[in-house]
Amino acid sequence: MLELKSVFAADGLLSRHIPGYRARDQQLEMAQAIADTIERNGLLVAEAGTGTGKTFAYLAPALLAGGKVIISTGTKTLQDQLFNRDIPSVRNALNVPVTVALLKGRVNYICHYHLEKSLQDNHMHFVNREEIKYLQLIERYALRSKDGDKSGLSTVPENAAIWHHVTSTRENCLGSECPSYKKCFLMEARKNALASDVVVVNHHLFFADVMLRDEGLTELLPACNTVIFDEAHQLPQTASLFFGESVSTGQLLDLTQDSQVEALNSARDCVALTDAIASLEKATKDLRLTVDDENVRYALPVIEKNKAFRPALNQLVEKLSELESILETQAERSEGLENCWRRANSHLLLIKRWCLTDQESENIDYVRWVEVYSRVLQLNATPLSIAEIFSRQLDASPRAWIFTSATLSVKQNFDHYLHEMGLGAAQSLCWDSPFNYSEQALLYVPAGLPEPHHRDYIEQVVKAALPVLKASRGRAFFLCTSLRAMQQVHDQLTAAFVAENITFPVLLQGEGSRSHMLKRFRELENAILIGSHSFWEGIDVRGEALSLVIIDKLPFAPPDDPVLSARIEKINREGGNAFMEYQLPHAVISLKQGAGRLIRDENDRGVLMICDPRLTTKSYGRKIWQSLPPMKRTQQLADVEAFFLRKIG
Repeated sequence: MLELKSVFAADGLLSRHIPGYRARDQQLEMAQAIADTIERNGLLVAEAGTGTGKTFAYLAPALLAGGKVIISTGTKTLQDQLFNRDIPSVRNALNVPVTVALLKGRVNYICHYHLEKSLQDNHMHFVNREEIKYLQLIERYALRSKDGDKSGLSTVPENAAIWHHVTSTRENCLGSECPSYKKCFLMEARKNALASDVVVVNHHLFFADVMLRDEGLTELLPACNTVIFDEAHQLPQTASLFFGESVSTGQLLDLTQDSQVEALNSARDCVALTDAIASLEKATKDLRLTVDDENVRYALPVIEKNKAFRPALNQLVEKLSELESILETQAERSEGLENCWRRANSHLLLIKRWCLTDQESENIDYVRWVEVYSRVLQLNATPLSIAEIFSRQLDASPRAWIFTSATLSVKQNFDHYLHEMGLGAAQSLCWDSPFNYSEQALLYVPAGLPEPHHRDYIEQVVKAALPVLKASRGRAFFLCTSLRAMQQVHDQLTAAFVAENITFPVLLQGEGSRSHMLKRFRELENAILIGSHSFWEGIDVRGEALSLVIIDKLPFAPPDDPVLSARIEKINREGGNAFMEYQLPHAVISLKQGAGRLIRDENDRGVLMICDPRLTTKSYGRKIWQSLPPMKRTQQLADVEAFFLRKIG
C-alpha cells in the first residue's frame, strides 16, 4: 500500500494531479488516523475544522485499503459532488482500479410502470398543462437515460408535482411482480452498487435501509468493510426519524388514489370497494381539517385537548379497516390490488399502534406527536434515545465505522455525541482549521441588546445590524433561528433601507430555490441574503461576496417541541442536566455550522456578528464562544468598522 505521506505531501500524488491542492499537516494526520481505524475495524469520531480537507483525508485511505466501502453524506448534492468530482479526482491521482456506484432512494428514479400508467391515465384531471408538458419531457428522458435519475433532467423542477406520479414509493412498488422489472432503473442502480467497490449513499437512504431493509443496502452492508459518515452531525436527527414510525394523511390519500385506479382496471363490479375508497378519502381529509394551523407540532397530550381530533381519528381507523377488509377479498384479481391491500394493512397497524394508551403500549421510550403541514397531518412515534438501537447496528459484524464533520464537539469534548449515538467505545479526535482566524475574522457581540424574549428584540437586532451592514457594504448572510424571525428581519430591514435610502439588494429565503438564491447572491456582489435553517449549513460562498454573517440569536431548539421536551424530561428524570448535556451541545453545533459559512478559504476575511447577549451575560456563554474558531472578539462597533476599513483598504 502507498505511504500516505507520499499521497499528501506538497509534491505528492494529490498535488501532482489535482489543481490547487495544498498540503496540510491536519489532513495527513486525519488520513493516518482513518487508515489505522480501517485496518483494525475500529470506531472513529473525527472533527475536522473548515479547510482541513476532510473529504480527501478519508477518500485516500479508503480507496487504498481495498474492500467494500459505503460513504454516506448529508445530502444528495454532496452525493453528486463526491461521485462526479471528488472520488474520480482521488482515484486518478492514486491510480487505483476502484469501481464506484451512486445509489439514491427510490423516489429519485423514474419508474417505468408508474410513468406508463400516468401516460395512459385519463383520470389525471388534477394535472395542469405545465405538468403535462413535464410528463412529456420525462417520457423522452426515460427513453434515452442510462440511469433514470431525475437529477439528470434539469428542465423539470425537482419539486414538480408530476414526479410523484412517475416514481415509486416503498408502498406502491410491485417489486419482482412488476411488468417493467427487467428494465427497472432502481434495480439497475442496486445491481451496480452490489458490484462496486465504493458506494455513495446519503444518510436518509442508509437509515431507511437499516430500519426497513428495503432500499438496496440489505445485501451491501454484510459485504462492507468500511462505513464512512460525512456530515455526521446530522445523524442523530436522521436516525431518530427512521428509528421511529410515522404515517400521514398524504400516504392515505395516495392509497385511495391508487386503489381507485386499480378498482377501475380490475374490480369495476365491486361497488363496495368504490364506496369504501370514497369514505376513507373523506375521513382522511376530515382528520386534517381538525387542525386549523400549519407547520406546527403537537405532543399527544396537547393534540388530545382538541375535541375534534380523537373522534376524527377513530372514524379514519374505522373507514381504513373497512377498506382493508374489502381489498383483501379483491387482492387476488391483480398485483396492484394486492399491493393496495398490503399498504392498507400496514397503515392500519401503524395507526392502531399510535392510538394505544401508555399503559397498553410496549414502546414506553417513544414520544407520540403530531405534525401538521399545509395539506398533510402526520402521526409520529419517535424514540427518546437512539443510542441502543444504533449501537446494535455497530455490533452486527466487524467493520470500520468513521464519523466525520466540522462540527461534532463542544470545546473539543465529544461526550454528548458519543452518548447520543451509542458510540461509547469510539476513539475521538479533533483537528483545528488551518485558517488564521485571529487575522481573518472578528467576532462581534453588540453591547446593550435586550434578552431574546423581549418583545422588541428583532427590532433592536436590526437597529444594531444596520451600521455593520453599511460598513461591510452589504455582502452579508443574515441567519435567523425561525421563519417568523426571518420575515420580521426582512420587513424591518427593508423599511430601514427605504428610510435611509440604502440600495443594497435584499434577498429572502423562499424567493427561489436555494441554488438560485446563491447564484443571485454571488452575482450581485453586495447583496444581503436573509435566511433560516436552509442556509445554516452546506453553503460555500468564497471571496468578497460574503464578508459578514449575522446570527439573530443562539440556536436553541424551541423547548415546546414535543420530541425535545420529552427528551429533556427523560434526562432530568434520570438525574441528568438536560440543558448542559443535551440542549447546549446541540445549540453549539448548530451555531458552529452557521458561523462556518463565513471563512471558506485562506484568503477570506469577515465579521461574525452574534446578536444574542447571553453569549456574554450567561455562565454558559463562555463555553459557546470557546467552541467557535479562535477569532478576535469585540463588543465595540468601532472595531468592526476599523476591520472593514482595513479589509476594503
